[in-house]
Formats: sequence, C-alpha cells, structure tokens
Amino acid sequence: MDFSGELLGLILLWGGAITLIGLGLFGLVFPAIPGPPLLFGGLWMAAWIEDYVHVGLGSLITLGILAGLGVLADFVAGALGARKFGASGLSIVGATLGAIVGIFFGLVGLLLGPFIGAVLGELMSGRSMDAASRAGVGATIGLLIGTAAKLAVGVMMVAIFLFMRLT
Repeated sequence: MDFSGELLGLILLWGGAITLIGLGLFGLVFPAIPGPPLLFGGLWMAAWIEDYVHVGLGSLITLGILAGLGVLADFVAGALGARKFGASGLSIVGATLGAIVGIFFGLVGLLLGPFIGAVLGELMSGRSMDAASRAGVGATIGLLIGTAAKLAVGVMMVAIFLFMRLT
C-alpha cells in the first residue's frame, strides 16, 4: 500500500472511532442509543489504531466493566424508580418513549416526556389517575437517575482513556 492509501486508511479508522465515541456520548443522555457500549467501542478502536501503546489491556478491561455497569445502572435505576412508585411495565415503556419524544422539545420535553409517557402507559393499563401520576413520578425519577449514572460512567470512561493516553 502506498503512503496515500495508508493515510486514507488511518483517516477512515480514526473517523470510525470518533463517530463511535460521539454516538456513545450522545447515547449517555438519549434513551434509545446504547451510550456506554458505543463509547467503549470507540475508545477500544482508538486504542487499537495506536497498537495499544498508550491504552492497554488492563485499561480496556476497566473501560469494559464501566460500560457494563453503565448499562446495568440505567436499567436498574429506571426499573426500581418505577416499581417503587407502583408503575407497570407499560408505564416504563411509556416513560422511555416519552423521553425519546421529549428530546425534541428541549429541557422541558426531557423532564415532562417521561412523566407523560408513564402516565399514559398506566392509564392504558386501566389504572386510576392517582396511580398513574405516582407511576409517572417514579418512572421519571428512575430515568433521570439512570441517565445521571450513565453520564457519570461515561465521564469516568473518557477520563481514564485520556489519562492513559496523555501520560
């Protein structure tokens, strides 16, 4: 392969890694995108491009464990928050869909979307407005806690990668 082919290949690889990292960071706050695994994939790809000179196996295992914990925390926080307030499965689905739709309406949509979705899910399950409102609060709190946990994990992953890469 000539120099220009190698350079093009390197540019494409870095473009892929940066794209995965960007999607992963976006997915930390967007419920429909698996942020931590995509972030991990992008960071692993970046380490691979550099032949694991700066970020090695131990760091990648740590990043992989953190990615797994981020996914787990998101599911557990959402489910526990909703269950604590008596939400049904349909309410949790509604809260997730509400969060996705809410993204298109800014901060207000991010806060009200999960609540409205959970309430609608509960009402579709035949529950009273009082029970639906409680479930909406619980589902919203759970989604927010899960998102905060994913965000914290994502920040830790990037910080570890950058620390290993720059030292």
